[in-house]
Amino acid sequence: MHKDAITILKRGGIGVLPTDTLYGVVGSALSKKAVARIYTVRNRNQKKPCIILIHSIRDLALFGISLDKETKKILAPLWPGKVSVIMPCPYKKFAYLHRGIKTLAFRMPADIRTRRLLQKTGPLVAPSANTEGMPPATTIAAAKRYFSESVDFYISAGKRVSAPSTLVVIEDGRIVIKRQGSTKVK
Repeated sequence: MHKDAITILKRGGIGVLPTDTLYGVVGSALSKKAVARIYTVRNRNQKKPCIILIHSIRDLALFGISLDKETKKILAPLWPGKVSVIMPCPYKKFAYLHRGIKTLAFRMPADIRTRRLLQKTGPLVAPSANTEGMPPATTIAAAKRYFSESVDFYISAGKRVSAPSTLVVIEDGRIVIKRQGSTKVK
């Protein structure tokens, strides 16, 4: 992974890089400035939260989230993987992330390069690389057509074609699918 990209992300910059599913526009989930820029460059619906990529389950503590044993047991077969899990996050200080709905969706990617990056940068918001309502970029050239100079870096990994992550919530000890994506969940 490019050291420059890690430095840029740690300083609140944003960029386009491959995630475990598609190309994403990424920035530090702990930087209000980075998150605001991502919403602006993507022309993203201000009421729609972004999925947050994490390196390990310990990263949830950064958002005031602690899991009981039962929830950890439910998550074990899903993470790492292409499954994003919606969790309660009622804290006002994270309103810039949860957009008033008081939940956040987290994904722990299985892709080792993405996990190594997250280990160095901390949690990243990572919506797909496209402007709202348009198809996700499958190449860096397509991402550059969307964003041009409005992001700080681009990292290519060839063509990326994937369904988005499966989005789930855990309710009463059961997994409820909110969006069927690239991973089938029972």
